[in-house]
Amino acid sequence: MTPFSSSSASAPLGPNAVIGIVGGGQLGRMSAMAAAKLGFRTHILTKDPNSPAAQVSHGVTLGAYDDLKALDAFARGVDVVTFEFENISADAMDCLSQYCPVRPSGHILRISQDRLAEKTFFTENGIPLAPWHAVTDRASLDAAAETLGLPFILKTTRNGYDGKGQSRIHHPADLETAFNTLAPHPLVAEGMVDFACELSVMVVRGINGTVRCFDPGMNRHRDGILDLTLAPAPVEPAISAQAQALAVSIAEKLDLVGILGVEMFLDHTGALLVNEIAPRPHNSGHWTMDACPVDQFDMHIRAVTGMPLPPAIRHSDAVMKNLIGPDDMALWPKIIGTPGLLPHLYGKEEARPGRKMGHVNCIFPFGSLPGELGIQDALGPLATSLAAEETQETQAEPISS
Repeated sequence: MTPFSSSSASAPLGPNAVIGIVGGGQLGRMSAMAAAKLGFRTHILTKDPNSPAAQVSHGVTLGAYDDLKALDAFARGVDVVTFEFENISADAMDCLSQYCPVRPSGHILRISQDRLAEKTFFTENGIPLAPWHAVTDRASLDAAAETLGLPFILKTTRNGYDGKGQSRIHHPADLETAFNTLAPHPLVAEGMVDFACELSVMVVRGINGTVRCFDPGMNRHRDGILDLTLAPAPVEPAISAQAQALAVSIAEKLDLVGILGVEMFLDHTGALLVNEIAPRPHNSGHWTMDACPVDQFDMHIRAVTGMPLPPAIRHSDAVMKNLIGPDDMALWPKIIGTPGLLPHLYGKEEARPGRKMGHVNCIFPFGSLPGELGIQDALGPLATSLAAEETQETQAEPISS
């Protein structure tokens, strides 16, 4: 296969060009649907022929994400490559970049998929974050405990999501068990943050350096999984502006092309601390699908194909509620019958506990995001006890979503 010409890499792709998406999950599915609206075709690299993304895509290559034969077959049928989750091989992205643009780049993927690399990047670029300590052996774990104090969070550096791959250390006796249980090493120790709330910002950057930034959302979790996102985040305008500025700064320092989710904590002093980045569409950005003229998936597709980026504006306020596992899906008949609930299902066959099966959006007139009782009323059958949702401790660990 002939390597692509770098001189043409900045040219916008035309209608019917093929976007290669590595990964077959729901983010790939919604990206493929956005691409179709813009006149593009999509080709999915996935291990599952019935994956959510494969169900709606023009083409599918079946294979592992590090299978060179599968990568070669995949590369032959696409004009640009992007990915929908981080647990893939950055080396594979480098391999694909020999034949077509990869957006975001393998370099960004390497940073985002490894917590130590990510925190080192933040530190070196002056991005505010919670105290942390690299844990390479038992002695460095003891050093981390002394430096950070108890309690703190011990995490794997890779493959952690929805609360997995982490352990909260309350007592010195917890150190040995956590170190032996969490694998592979090295690990990263993170100081506890006395936070008021978690915010997330979706920022997108085009091939010409144009940057657009959606309004921050406020996230609420249950059992380590994102449950609700409120948009816009009910915080002071100055905090929203600062959160957007942080997201833009990170996107520019990474030389991003595509979309990036930036999670951050607002502590009780009013300071923002960046937690994680995700160079792809993000669960906490799903509210944009019904509250914005151009949503996060449209923006991502526009960016990776070289199209112009319109302003990231919203016409409505919104609440996004995830549909998790069999309990939420048991409510599906009521959800469909409730006015004001805008459902999005992902095409997954088995509703396992803790599995994201879809989400619903509730939209409200611009500037009229309701309070807690109004949110519960709008969610109808999905309304839950907000008191139960807020049982997380004030001193809480960073949680992936």
